[in-house]
Amino acid sequence: MTHPRPIRPGPTRGPDLQEQLALVAQGDRDAFSVIYDAVAAPVFGVVCKLLRDHAQSEEVAQEVLVEVWRTAARYRADRGTVLNWVLTLAHRRTVDRIRSVEAAAARDHRVALLDQVPEFDEVSEQVEGRLEREQLRRCLRSLSVIQRQSVTLAYYQGLTYKEVAETLSAPLGTVKTRLRDGLIRLRDCLGVTV
Repeated sequence: MTHPRPIRPGPTRGPDLQEQLALVAQGDRDAFSVIYDAVAAPVFGVVCKLLRDHAQSEEVAQEVLVEVWRTAARYRADRGTVLNWVLTLAHRRTVDRIRSVEAAAARDHRVALLDQVPEFDEVSEQVEGRLEREQLRRCLRSLSVIQRQSVTLAYYQGLTYKEVAETLSAPLGTVKTRLRDGLIRLRDCLGVTV
């Protein structure tokens, strides 16, 4: 005796997504409902896998499905299935979100660093100091040799008038005159007003 074989249902054929998407392109809400049911879970899966944040994944998946509604007419069957097209939209939208989040984080980081920057600009200070030193060197070169020696000994080496006079083997009054004349010329050269 042979037992009857159990009857197994054959594969059920789902809706034709290309036809449904063509109807969506014409504004058919029922067709969009069919597309939504067919692609929502895979879209959420792709988005969630990339974002790893449930709340943001839900938001991006919703944006993708709205994009499907708005851009259904752009679908081209010769480039792939409806599902692949929708998943490509999902991937692109997710990558855009990731880049946006990363850019915002980088912006916040730069702002935080700016908050830590001292109230003065170190580079400007260094450049300004370098320019001032160069101008001082130029002005010192404009002095006579005797004036330059007197100013250098008194102000850069910290010698007293008497020590400068001894070092240069010059009378104290002469050294004071050289220093005074040298400082006046420096002041004029540097543009310092009294």
